[in-house]
Amino acid sequence: MNAITIKHLRYFDALAHHGHFGRAAEACAISQPALSQQIKELEEITGAPLVERGTRHIRLTGLGEAFAKRARSILQAVDELGDLGRASSDWLTGPLRIGVIPTVAPYLLPKIIKVLAEQYPEVDLRPREAVTQKLIEDLQDGRLDAAIVALPVSEASLTEQPLFDEEFVLVRPLEDADKPIPGADKLREMRLLLLEEGHCFRDQALSFCKLSGSEPRDLVEGSSLSTLVQMVGAGIGVTLIPQMAVPIETCSAPVSVARLGAPRPSRTIGMVWRKTNPLSDQFENIAEIVRRAGAGQG
Repeated sequence: MNAITIKHLRYFDALAHHGHFGRAAEACAISQPALSQQIKELEEITGAPLVERGTRHIRLTGLGEAFAKRARSILQAVDELGDLGRASSDWLTGPLRIGVIPTVAPYLLPKIIKVLAEQYPEVDLRPREAVTQKLIEDLQDGRLDAAIVALPVSEASLTEQPLFDEEFVLVRPLEDADKPIPGADKLREMRLLLLEEGHCFRDQALSFCKLSGSEPRDLVEGSSLSTLVQMVGAGIGVTLIPQMAVPIETCSAPVSVARLGAPRPSRTIGMVWRKTNPLSDQFENIAEIVRRAGAGQG
């Protein structure tokens, strides 16, 4: 009987993660038939089906769910064994998977990538953009090495390294530039444009205005800060954006930008990684690079 290999586990882990043979095959850089054959072989080895195959998506069987959890734990341990060798060297090499939230990625990533390429030329940087909840899940499952998010995340298994603070600013139509700057109480009465649910920046903006997600009558949602600013320029409402987004997002829309009165809303951007990761010392150095890049924003 054939034995289960690490390759089997990686392919099955990708399938469990993506829930789709095509996307899993793409993530593994192999053909879909090859991935299907590997999963079929794994099921033959285990002697039971791990996957319910549908027309569009797959669903894990009960055994498949349990198998996926154990496989992820094994793969994480294997990856960390590899990281032990990397950690023994003062020079970081190999793949580095960093997640970044969408309200930071477009504004900070280009600078981070440039500096890391200069200081760590042998690192294969693999950035991924996603909302905080997804990044934390992937980080805990070992699919990411570190993530840049808004703090706190309050996960006992993760190290949190604060990097820098930044304020939120008010974006209004250009014709409102000379009007008094509204406080949180006035913003509650205005048509407030916010990101879709799942974005931590949305929750922070609602918190500043002392609103719940279901309370605002005139709340309008957008998929990105760019969309929100363009809607403001079209006269649909007002929005809050982080300071680092101002130079990029306001240059092509007829809007005005104003600093809110004290206490001004703000957030702390930080970097998080698993406490068990052998590369913790190197991540401290990378966090310092990100800190310097963030200090140059706005």
